[in-house]
Amino acid sequence: MTEMTTAHTSEVDPVVLQAARALCNDAFDGEFSDDDWEHALGGVHALVWESGVLVGHGAVVQRRLVHGGRAWRAGYVEAVAVREDRRQRGYGAAVMGALEDVVRRAYQVGALASADTALDFYAGRGWQLWRGPTSVLTPTGPERTEDDDGGIFVLPVEVVPDLDGPLACDWREGDVW
Repeated sequence: MTEMTTAHTSEVDPVVLQAARALCNDAFDGEFSDDDWEHALGGVHALVWESGVLVGHGAVVQRRLVHGGRAWRAGYVEAVAVREDRRQRGYGAAVMGALEDVVRRAYQVGALASADTALDFYAGRGWQLWRGPTSVLTPTGPERTEDDDGGIFVLPVEVVPDLDGPLACDWREGDVW
């Protein structure tokens, strides 16, 4: 039996959070850092359970994105992962559906950084690939993030962005996007 739950980080049992962290680490082949996990905390988690076992996870947290002279309240998707032996069963789509509902209800725009292998997955769900230059607002000023160009997606909610214009994210430790 499959079950989907959503809950704020403060409402998720610490044992479940540890299981979600382990799931992300496994799904990203050990390339999921402490900073990556930190980025997924403080928002709403979507959790997919199969017969009581956690098989899917994702989170949406609030960030600020700057575009067109305006700061947007963005629902930023983090730590989307499905257990390797449970992929291609719709669990990733279920996680994203729950997170997209949160984004549409609480934010002006959704955003996420995609791995190359997931570009088609997000585009197929209606996320729009950002074509313009990206940057981060560091403590010492704006810095370009050329390596992230071509991998950032947005989900318009209240705002319709110029996808060819510049986009900046707020500063954080680790991967900024």
